[in-house]
Amino acid sequence: MKKALLTVLALVFVMTTGNLWADSSRDYISIVGSSTVYPFATVVAEKFGKSTQYKTPKIESTGSGGGHKLFGAGVGVQHPDITNSSRRIKKSEFEKASQNGIEIVEVKIGYDGIVVANSKKGAALKLTRKDLYLALAAQVPNPDGSETLVANPYKTWKDVNASLPNTKIEVLGPPPTSGTRDAFVELAMEGGAKKFGFIKAMKKADKKKYKSVCHTVREDGAYIEAGENDNLIVQKLEANSKALGIFGFSFLDQNTDKIQGSFIDGVQPTFDAIADGSYPVSRPLFFYVKKAHVDKIPGMKGFLKEFTSEKAWGDEGYLTDKGLIPMPAAERKEFQAAVANLKPMTASDF
Repeated sequence: MKKALLTVLALVFVMTTGNLWADSSRDYISIVGSSTVYPFATVVAEKFGKSTQYKTPKIESTGSGGGHKLFGAGVGVQHPDITNSSRRIKKSEFEKASQNGIEIVEVKIGYDGIVVANSKKGAALKLTRKDLYLALAAQVPNPDGSETLVANPYKTWKDVNASLPNTKIEVLGPPPTSGTRDAFVELAMEGGAKKFGFIKAMKKADKKKYKSVCHTVREDGAYIEAGENDNLIVQKLEANSKALGIFGFSFLDQNTDKIQGSFIDGVQPTFDAIADGSYPVSRPLFFYVKKAHVDKIPGMKGFLKEFTSEKAWGDEGYLTDKGLIPMPAAERKEFQAAVANLKPMTASDF
């Protein structure tokens, strides 16, 4: 009886797996994910579509979190083939995808800086990570100097730091589903919160509380969620010279005639400062490939080869024109090999 049941289950699995690819109507690559990686993926997709017999891949900007959710839902033509991500995949996202039978190939594509920018109609600001934490966190140290936390009382940048302008704190930024938001709260806000000794000590004493204090953004109107469309933030900064916006360096790089990046801890967000690590708010960028789709979806191997070619992501590659900061040559070779061999991630990678 047990043997018969196992045989039936095996047949069901085979039939189900076959049905995943029964619909041959999808003859293009489906990509979702990060709005920051979107411009880079779009350039590669357009070049790939023009230079091969395959259709140009379809790319949706859903945010890193939204992309991982769609990508990790299952295998088959109804699910995306690739998800872009402006942060590394979380262990929980990897585990969810694994439970759904997905083998994932991780591809780091380069580096990016997160900028805090404003319109060129205003003066460039000189901020610190401590300023950003005090301006944007939901809870901050009591201004009376005691080692207690209070709801953020600061209304202007001058309230935060006497050397800053007496203008209302108004920051347009990404929503919680965005990898840019994840990276900003970790690199900028947490980096600023750690300047306070009692908060830094909290990391060992109560890690959950520490993360909440460092990463929770205020919700009283000072921080305005502006969706996943970074171009929209640029447009809003043009219309409001007193507002600041948070997005990836590539959007600053493409709009230097309209906006300028703030100094962070004395360093301007430039290509060289991000490449050499001196700019403090920088992060790696990735995309993730569904291994089972590579031999099933037309053009997958060619697209991956194009994206990981020196002419695309190399030191003089065309993606640098869009603001991508290239990885060192040795790191590029490592990920080229991972793509060539379709090496899947494992739990030990976390």
